[in-house]
Amino acid sequence: MQKTLFIGGGNMAYAILGGLIRNGVPAQAFHVIDPSPEATAKMAELKVSCTVDWPANFKPEVVVLAVKPQMMQAVLNSQSKNLNNVLLISIAAGVSVAQIQNWSTQPTARVVRCMPNTPALVSQGISGLFFTANCTEADHATAHQIFSSCGEVLVLNTEEEINAVTAISGSGPGYVFFMMEALAKAAQNLGFNEAQANLLVNQTFLGAATLAKQSDDSFSTLREKVTSKGGTTFAGLEQLRALGVSEAIGIAAQAACDRAVELQKNAGN
Repeated sequence: MQKTLFIGGGNMAYAILGGLIRNGVPAQAFHVIDPSPEATAKMAELKVSCTVDWPANFKPEVVVLAVKPQMMQAVLNSQSKNLNNVLLISIAAGVSVAQIQNWSTQPTARVVRCMPNTPALVSQGISGLFFTANCTEADHATAHQIFSSCGEVLVLNTEEEINAVTAISGSGPGYVFFMMEALAKAAQNLGFNEAQANLLVNQTFLGAATLAKQSDDSFSTLREKVTSKGGTTFAGLEQLRALGVSEAIGIAAQAACDRAVELQKNAGN
């Protein structure tokens, strides 16, 4: 593992670093810059050094930009002198490769844009990766190692696809939790207490997702296998179709994608 510095020590940085360390990478391979006491405490759990500013005795080959999008310009402007000839990996939504290269005053910087998602916190994430054309094979291997430590990796062909990934897997956990919340409320309306409802919903979603991932069947085939004509599942699905739930999910995803594009256009303004 190349020496890697994280600018930002929030939940996603903690999840990624935790995954790497659990996979056997020594904590000494990493350093985190973050001024918050919370980040310092989290990194201490992982035995990763954390400082307020750039460390004098740590020379990274990879820099992971794990700050909020609205902070990115200021961070890159202030650290530009330290970013020459390093691989820059950004996990900030809505900040383009061109903006990263411009704000860091590194017009030929090798850049990876990544959109991970929050299940990375339990090593069940999915990360979409876009590489600039000048990234080397070693850069590809490094980014794969970093993000496969906390889930699956999908390599994208164009930078624009990052916005679509944001709409599906980036925002997707929010859609899932929304549906879990609704199903748990329905369970309580049917007489279960909160703990029972949560158990039923959690295990149902976990079991269905695990079955789908391990099966060669399509989602539609799996749905058909649990739906008997005229049965209980059929009755429930008929109501969902009548209410236009499938179309609503498509509209929601498009809205999220449109917002990602809008954020990218407005970044730095």
